[in-house]
Amino acid sequence: MRARGFYILMLLWLAYFLNQADRQIFSIVLPFVKQDLNLTDAQIGLIAASLVCAYGLMVPVAGFAGDRYSKKRIVVLSLMFWSMATLVTGFCSTVIQFVLVRGILTGGGEAFYAPAANAYISEKFSERRTLALSIHQSAVYFGIILSGVIAGAIAERYGWRSAFWGFGICGILTAALMFLILKNTDRVITQSIPRLKDTMVAIGKSATFYLLTFAFGCMVFVNVAYLTWMPTLLIERFGLKLTDAGFSSMFYHHMGAFLGILAGGIITDRLAKRKPVIRLVLQALALLAGSPFIYWIGKSATSGETYLSLFLFGCFRGIYDANIFASLYEIVKPSLRASASGIMLMAAFIVGALGPYILGILKQHYELSLSFSYLWIPYVMGGLSILAASLFFFKTDRYEMVQDN
Repeated sequence: MRARGFYILMLLWLAYFLNQADRQIFSIVLPFVKQDLNLTDAQIGLIAASLVCAYGLMVPVAGFAGDRYSKKRIVVLSLMFWSMATLVTGFCSTVIQFVLVRGILTGGGEAFYAPAANAYISEKFSERRTLALSIHQSAVYFGIILSGVIAGAIAERYGWRSAFWGFGICGILTAALMFLILKNTDRVITQSIPRLKDTMVAIGKSATFYLLTFAFGCMVFVNVAYLTWMPTLLIERFGLKLTDAGFSSMFYHHMGAFLGILAGGIITDRLAKRKPVIRLVLQALALLAGSPFIYWIGKSATSGETYLSLFLFGCFRGIYDANIFASLYEIVKPSLRASASGIMLMAAFIVGALGPYILGILKQHYELSLSFSYLWIPYVMGGLSILAASLFFFKTDRYEMVQDN
C-alpha cells in the first residue's frame, strides 16, 4: 500500500468515523432526551427508525451517483451535509423535528458516503481489496466507541444538545479540510455508463446478490437494534450511569469487531486469491458462530458475562464485515459497484429500520433483555442464506460476470 494511497485511505477513514459517531449520538443521550422531552419508547424507536429508513431510501440514488460523478466530491459534500444536520439536531424539541432533521436529513446525507467511498477504495486497492475495505470499515467501531464516551460525557456535563452541536461542528470543519486537500485530485467520470434499466437488469439477474442482500439485512436489523437499545439495557439491568453504559455497551463489542475485521481482511485476501468463494463461506460461518453470543447478551446474569458475550459477538461480526463489499464485488462489474452497493444498502437498511422500532414496542410489554436475546434468529437466517449462495449460485454468478467483462 503506497504512502499516498494510505494517506487518502486515512482521510476516508476519518470521514467514516464521523459518519458512525454522528449516527450513534442519539442512542447515547437517549435517556436525557426521553426525560427532557417526555418521549415514549415507541416515539424513540420511531426517531431511530426514521434515520435508518431515510438512509435506506436514499442510498440507491447515492449509488447511481457514485458510478457517474466524482466519488471524492460526493464524499466531501455528504460529510458537510450530514454534519450540518447533526448540528441542527441539537435545536430539536418535538418528535416531528427529530424525524425530519435527525432522521430524514441526517440519514439522507449519510447515505451518499458509503457507496462512493467503498467503490473508490475497491478500485484504488484492487490487490489488497479486503484489507483496505477492512481498515476503512474499522472506522465504524472507533466512531461508535468514542462517540459513546464523548457524547455521554458532554451530555452529563453540558446537556444532550451540546453533544450534537460539538460533533456537528467537528464534521463541518473536517469537510472543509477534506475539500481543500482533495481539491483537483479527482475528475468526473466521462466514460460510457450503463443506463439505469441496464444496471438493474445486470445486478438483478444474480441469485447470489439477493442472498447476500438478505443476509446483510438480517445483520443490519440486529445491529441497529443493538446500537439503539444496548445502553438502555445496561442502565436498566445493572444500574450503570449514562457515561459508563455508553462506553461499555459499545467498547467490548466493537473492540472484538475491530480484531475480527483485521483478521478477516488479512486471512481472506490470502485465501480468496485461489478460491474467491471463501469470502462468502467465512461470512456465513461468522454469522452462525456469532448467534449464540447474541442470545447470551440478553440472558447473562452479570455484567461481566454480558461484556464477554458482547466481545465475542463483535469478533464474529467483524469477520462478516470484512467481506460485505468484497463479496459483492466478486459478482459485480467495476462500473456498477457503487450502484450495486447502493441497492444492497437500501434493502438492508429498510429492513434494519424495523429493529429499534420493534424492540421499542416489545419493551412496553416485556423485559428488554428477553426481547434482545431473540435477535439471534436473524443472524442464523442470514448465515444460512450466504451458505446457500456459496454452495449453489456463486460459481455461476461469478463466471457470468467474468464472461461479461
